[in-house]
Amino acid sequence: MRLQGKVGIVTAGASGMGRAGATRFIKEGAAVAIVDLDGGRAEALAGRLRAGGAKVLAIAGDLRDDGFARDIVARTAAQFGQLDFVWNHVGHPGPAAVEGVDMAQYELAMDLNLRSVLVTTEAAIPHLRARGGGALLFTASVAGLTGSAYSPIYSMAKFGVVGFVRSLAKRLARDHIRVNAVCPGLTDTPMLRTFVARPDQAHTANQHPEMVVRETVKTVPFRRPPSRTRSPTRRCSCCRTRRPTSRGSHWRSTGR
Repeated sequence: MRLQGKVGIVTAGASGMGRAGATRFIKEGAAVAIVDLDGGRAEALAGRLRAGGAKVLAIAGDLRDDGFARDIVARTAAQFGQLDFVWNHVGHPGPAAVEGVDMAQYELAMDLNLRSVLVTTEAAIPHLRARGGGALLFTASVAGLTGSAYSPIYSMAKFGVVGFVRSLAKRLARDHIRVNAVCPGLTDTPMLRTFVARPDQAHTANQHPEMVVRETVKTVPFRRPPSRTRSPTRRCSCCRTRRPTSRGSHWRSTGR
């Protein structure tokens, strides 16, 4: 159990990859705060995990609220007495368009992909430092490494996440705080349906999301997107607090 005695936070942790990761962290011995906009789903997951003996805290709220994004750190540390790692998994696809871009959707994407993770990270660093070290994990994307013609705004945000990770890893190395990113590609999660059904995405207009998903996965060599449950081991390794050889790295998870 590689995370025995550790305490962590997973944002957007009630579904998809966040859910799979939070569940794996708990199996590895960690106590976990599951943060999600959907409080019912977060509490349902927490209840199921508690029934198996896990130490879990469900926290519901909107991470666009700076106060809430900070408070999740304080509440987790108060509940469990410490904080050892944070997985900033929260994100949003943002608008597909550049010409005629909806600036409200742009702001939403920037708030969730960048601003909220900065606020939570800033609040977490003193707690990790007080523990003599820790781990910060961020969800970026292959779009943040190579760009995506379908999602320029999302790519912009995720390039920002990757740059932040690389920079913060250098700054916090002396404090024994590891900072890394995972960069998923096409993955079978609820978010994938949001991506393919954006209202300003002209080439998929009036198409059912599941039909678009089936057509999209034909571009993947295995003809299926990776499952959200297939790669939590990498996330678990990134959140171990004593693995000094891995800092400022980004790992791709893709079927391409």
